Amino acid sequence: MAAAAGASAINSGLRSLLLNTTLRPFTSSLLRKLPLPTHLFLPNTPSHHNFSHRPFCSISPLTTSQEDNFIDPNSKSRPNVLHILEERGLLESVTSDSLRSVCSDPSLVPLKVYCGFDPTAESLHLGNLLGIIVLSWFLRCGHNAVGIIGGATGRIGDPSGKSLERPELDLVTLEKNISGIAGIVKKILVCSPGVCENAGEVQILNNYDWWKDVKFLDFLRNVGRYARVGTMMSKESVKKRLENAEQGMSYAEFTYQLLQGYDFVHLYEKEGVNVQIGGSDQWGNITAGTDLIRRLIGKSSENGAVVGSVPVVFGLTFPLLLKSDGTKFGKSEDGAIWLSASLLSPYKFYQYFFTVPDDDVVRFLKILTFLSIEEIAELERDMGKPGYVPNTAQRRLAEEVTRFVHGQEGLEEALKATEALKPGNADTKLDWKTIEGIAADVPSCSMNYDSVLNIPILDLYVSSGLLESKSAARRMLKQGGLYLNNAKVDSESKKIEADDIVDDKVILLSAGKKNRMVVRIS
Repeated sequence: MAAAAGASAINSGLRSLLLNTTLRPFTSSLLRKLPLPTHLFLPNTPSHHNFSHRPFCSISPLTTSQEDNFIDPNSKSRPNVLHILEERGLLESVTSDSLRSVCSDPSLVPLKVYCGFDPTAESLHLGNLLGIIVLSWFLRCGHNAVGIIGGATGRIGDPSGKSLERPELDLVTLEKNISGIAGIVKKILVCSPGVCENAGEVQILNNYDWWKDVKFLDFLRNVGRYARVGTMMSKESVKKRLENAEQGMSYAEFTYQLLQGYDFVHLYEKEGVNVQIGGSDQWGNITAGTDLIRRLIGKSSENGAVVGSVPVVFGLTFPLLLKSDGTKFGKSEDGAIWLSASLLSPYKFYQYFFTVPDDDVVRFLKILTFLSIEEIAELERDMGKPGYVPNTAQRRLAEEVTRFVHGQEGLEEALKATEALKPGNADTKLDWKTIEGIAADVPSCSMNYDSVLNIPILDLYVSSGLLESKSAARRMLKQGGLYLNNAKVDSESKKIEADDIVDDKVILLSAGKKNRMVVRIS
């Protein structure tokens, strides 16, 4: 009876805090007197994290189990991140509108927000980038970000949006994927430029670190008893799979939402995480987590959050990345748009955004960049003015996204390669590194130094395989379409000289605007 009365008082006090921002944050002496739960069933052994983190600045992590930490003594104004996300088209759903006031209240400690990434490949792709962008917006507004690599959940596979069960990965591949994805998330979030001085800290964790100690019987007793089968069956990811009688859904996939929900429970208790974000297809998994926390740790208020040792948790989803025609954005003719430079060069990554249709470019500038809304509006106005240079907005989009993912060095590499691939651009001096940077994206061959030196230029075009015959090369020459290291070839009598071999290693041949060949000299 006393606990019920105390919980009622807590909920009432929180409603005053969340619904009336002019009031001081709720604090109650009842919190120190009530026999509220202060621990979970989770193992008491500390979590051992394989991944390091590096703070943007010295903001202490949020601890929700201590009332004193709920108040930030060094409060300053804080941008409303939900308003920013909504304005830019990055907000789909939120478990409680209370998050709007909590996220911008400078008297409260910063939120700690997490997004999960299952290691199904050695790199994240463009579809995963939205999660990193939303995390970065929270960081830029003074909150803390946690990237969770699914070393445990990746062994099962998330059924959301999938018509078939994911193939099982061997442990060697899984570990390689975990390492690759952790490096990408850390590199982008920690090294992203233009982040404000008050940005929070970044952590990269592996959920296998806490799952490896959980026993199956303990999981069923402590988590399974709170899971309602009817609720689990009603999740969209489950219903869609069960509609296919032939494929159906395995028990392992069916329990995935509980695994992800348990992650939120652990992160809430052990790391002070109080917000989970994900794509719109993750809504069921996210609400499974908030529901588990509410059932396991205490009753939440109707507003979705309470203070002290009772849950302060929220879920937030963002839209999937789609083009104006409703198709997924993030695939090319060659496959996924990877975020790893080893799988997709910064040049090719840059070019993908440079070719975005006019119908999509403004929306993608809002979603995928951190340019101000005013600057984006100006770019949009310029697109409708006479004399607008085509692809100006696309160029800005490509520059901003490439810089965010690959850093300034990656952007410069992409820009240099772009210039290098413009035949006739004599202003760009080619070097071996620049040509090698584009070699993965254009055909290449290897030839002996002695066989190349003093060879007639038309013979080189044929022997390299770029053109089928000397007559074809001669026709292209007369049309002004042959280039040697971006310099136009004017004479059929031209022979390859030592100075034509860039850094004694490579030659770049061009026939027209699109046909190129990198000749490696051995």
